[in-house]
Amino acid sequence: MTVGLQTYPEYRDSGPEWLGRIPAHWDCLPHRALFEEIQDQGHVDEPLISVTISKGVIRQSDLLAGSSKKDSSNLDKSKYKLVVPGDIAYNKMRAWQGAVGVSRYRGIVSPAYIVIRLRNSNNPEYFHFLFRTSAFATEAERWSYGITSDQWSLRPEHFKMIYSCVPTMPEQDAIVAFLQHFDVKVRRFIRNRRRLIQVLNEQKQTIINRAVTRGLDPNVPLKPSGIEWLGDIPTHWEIALLRLRYDQCLGKMVDAKQFTGEHATPYLRNVNVQWDRINTDALPLIDIAPHERERFTVKPGDLLVCEGGDIGRCAFWDGKISICGFQKALHRLRPIDPERDHPRFLYYCMFNASKLGVFLADGSENTIAHLTGVKLRAHRFAFPPIDEQREITNHLDSALAETDKATTIAQREIALIREYRTRLIADVVTGKVDVRHLAPPPEAFAAEAEPEDLDEGLEDEMPGEDVIELAQEETDADD
Repeated sequence: MTVGLQTYPEYRDSGPEWLGRIPAHWDCLPHRALFEEIQDQGHVDEPLISVTISKGVIRQSDLLAGSSKKDSSNLDKSKYKLVVPGDIAYNKMRAWQGAVGVSRYRGIVSPAYIVIRLRNSNNPEYFHFLFRTSAFATEAERWSYGITSDQWSLRPEHFKMIYSCVPTMPEQDAIVAFLQHFDVKVRRFIRNRRRLIQVLNEQKQTIINRAVTRGLDPNVPLKPSGIEWLGDIPTHWEIALLRLRYDQCLGKMVDAKQFTGEHATPYLRNVNVQWDRINTDALPLIDIAPHERERFTVKPGDLLVCEGGDIGRCAFWDGKISICGFQKALHRLRPIDPERDHPRFLYYCMFNASKLGVFLADGSENTIAHLTGVKLRAHRFAFPPIDEQREITNHLDSALAETDKATTIAQREIALIREYRTRLIADVVTGKVDVRHLAPPPEAFAAEAEPEDLDEGLEDEMPGEDVIELAQEETDADD
């Protein structure tokens, strides 16, 4: 996406470790010389604005769109602070995690936020890019104070003591133009790859649905299943409650306060279980005593199912770790009679049901849906004879191999372009590379900057992550 990157002709030591060497003609100034704190309060009728780790400064109305959470805060908004376009805001409790950014909106933010404004005619967009680098987050952490990490706070008096590099004004504008132009290309690339993944997933869903509800014989006689989402099924297939075919068990309740380390055992969480894949990197520990191991540990071939989040998402345990537990957010499924049921077939049934929204049927827009043990055991599926289960799963494994490979490649390309974007931004804003000759003219950027591209997020957040930040923000405002 970029060619012709080069370094500046001459460098000098900036002084601050987080900046390293910078172009010799750049300044390095303390924030007290660059910014002033703004505490313009009393604008209770202005729209609410939030600062999130993943997206920077956004309107709360955009954050809450599609969420069951509404602005139910009864706080006195008279102490909320006015933010205008060009101001930079940060959450003092989360600056070290990246909750900082320039505002493109007029509105008010929680008293838990700090609002700063440039004293001189510098480009606030340049500092937006600079402050959202991992290097600045580390520096913000160094200047934050608190007993524990969830109480660390970057106070205004300490923010003012941080030094930042300051290019000349024309260079700031060139850097911003280059990065915004590059950002559009990255967003468009990610959007296109996501669309490809969506098409591949739709194809996969169609193939699986056909196989696990009708089988592989197109001429097989059918009968009504009595279940709306299943429709008609082969006449020789059986409809059965899951509890009659599989043993279900929820994992152990995790309580960090009760961890002693006496029987320390790595355990799997919801986030570790992805579709047909389990990530065992850096697993946390809980105590699982010998007498609890039969109930709260997994064996090779166990199917682990997510109780919340992407409900029904599941994968098989491959025995990579000899003794491994699982938390209460996961169900463990084992066939009651291995001569009767093939778990790989059930995996495809779970995939189909999850993608059809079957497990969300009992939820509502005002509640967070969970697949409890009672609900899971009560779900009914169509079961062919075991030989046919094996035949169907072998067919699906083969038929979906190329689709899964293409999806993996697209996902990897998204991850790589994100990594490149992060690294390039850090190098550009700290002067490690010179992009002055690559900055596009304003008219070129305007022609490329499609609203749909700029609105699409670059990060895949955990479900509800930003809404959780909003809830915490309201808590911080009470303090």
